[in-house]
Amino acid sequence: MTIFVDMDEVIANTYQAHVDLYNREHNGNLSASDCFGKEVWQCVPLEHQDGVKKHAYRLGFFKDLEVIPGSQKVLEELSAKHRVYIASAAMQFPNSLKEKSDWLDEHFPFIPWQNRILCGHKHILKGDVLIDDRAYNLKNFDGRPILFSSPHNLAQDDLERADSWEDIATKLL
Repeated sequence: MTIFVDMDEVIANTYQAHVDLYNREHNGNLSASDCFGKEVWQCVPLEHQDGVKKHAYRLGFFKDLEVIPGSQKVLEELSAKHRVYIASAAMQFPNSLKEKSDWLDEHFPFIPWQNRILCGHKHILKGDVLIDDRAYNLKNFDGRPILFSSPHNLAQDDLERADSWEDIATKLL
């Protein structure tokens, strides 16, 4: 079986990084739970929205992201049984390419560089499973799409969902 796994908000907690950066820079007290069904930028005052949208373009933004709990263990188990690829739309944020690769080296060393697809659109992916937090990536996937829960997609109800890596383990192991 060939499994594609997105990075941001699936194995790397970029959502929380946006919240933390906003709070540090604006002395805020925003939490991810305040953003049900929304992007972080939609949950801040209008005068700060553009700045939040630009976080991911900053050098260093992707360098020290938190690992989504359970992802390392489950992906290592899946990698032992299946072909697992990390597929990230990294071209959207060109500075992220090296940072994402270095981050994967540190946190997911069992996934070799040959199994990392840092791309633009994901519609080119052909395989059995795609785990992603973005419905638009999943809707055009020919295999089994699994929506990984993130605050921005919690109102989405038309796709198979996984709320945690334990859910992924139950579905795929």
